[in-house]
Amino acid sequence: MNGFEKRSQQKMQAIKNATFALLNQPEGVEGVRMDKVAKAAGVSKATIFKYFHSKERLIQQVFLDYLDTIAMEATDFLQEDRPFEDKLMALAQVKIKHLEQVDQQFFIDLMNQYSQKADAELAAKMQAYNQRYYEVMATLLQQGRQEGKIDLKYSDEFIMIYLESMVQGVTNPAIYQKINIHYTEYWAEMLLKALAPSPEK
Repeated sequence: MNGFEKRSQQKMQAIKNATFALLNQPEGVEGVRMDKVAKAAGVSKATIFKYFHSKERLIQQVFLDYLDTIAMEATDFLQEDRPFEDKLMALAQVKIKHLEQVDQQFFIDLMNQYSQKADAELAAKMQAYNQRYYEVMATLLQQGRQEGKIDLKYSDEFIMIYLESMVQGVTNPAIYQKINIHYTEYWAEMLLKALAPSPEK
């Protein structure tokens, strides 16, 4: 990367950082104004539009970066040599950590962006994210069966539908507003208990 490309990347990151900070204010998306972003990032509004073309695309990119960060960190945990229960709880801890780093309005806006707007790029990204999640979970469930931690009567298909129904419920903004962050950990604990083989009588 030459000097010009490096400076461009630094400017783009400064713009995204400024936008991320504004998205984590109580006003959320409604509080993101290009003059505020430009001032916080130390660039002109023209520079913002040069790199991101529109306010909507800039906000979309910040949301996508946030999802990418969670996915990469979760993948790193799952590649470690750990027991099934540790990996499942680690996934919950990753989500808790990243949810604690953002304002509640940020996550509500993210879910609104995903569920209510015809955003082809975000939809494609989420589809790829979900496909990767399915593959990772299938591998994790296989490990759980090998370790005798999952009742064999539960198929991958059933477990994935169960997990998807939970995720769809949580991503509803009306439900998310009622959720304590640490419920994520409780769900992981309940899932472990629910999947465990029945004790022999």
